[in-house]
Amino acid sequence: MLMLRQILPIVLGLLYLVSPIDAIPDLLPGVGWLDDLLILALVAWTVMSQRRGMNPWDVLRDRLGGGRGRRSAPRPEDLTADFSQMDPYALLEVSPNASAEEIKSAYRRAVARYHPDKVTHLGPEFQELAHKKLLAIQHAYESLQGKRR
Repeated sequence: MLMLRQILPIVLGLLYLVSPIDAIPDLLPGVGWLDDLLILALVAWTVMSQRRGMNPWDVLRDRLGGGRGRRSAPRPEDLTADFSQMDPYALLEVSPNASAEEIKSAYRRAVARYHPDKVTHLGPEFQELAHKKLLAIQHAYESLQGKRR
């Protein structure tokens, strides 16, 4: 399902570009290419978002204020967030129905990313931030392991 959500917008966008049917006919020079450029920009944005490890639809919902007035939960990529208040699944970047193996591999990836040996080249404030996030990741993993037993 995830693979389909990642590939489908790209395939549909590219099919629209090569299709002879357009919202604005290409016979009108300049104006006829606007819809093609818009679709091309959306495909490029989707690909770039996926390469950065983000779901482009979540990014779009957040930018358009999809919270409907509610304050959304802090995101793992937010550097000012209180990591201890985050959802353990969001902190490890796994879905709530993830298997124990998926949680374990996500934990290992996160620990590898924020391990003190990996952030020694950064300034002291970033090292402290990485330490706080690492502690929150460890706590999240332990709490999820307790739920699985």
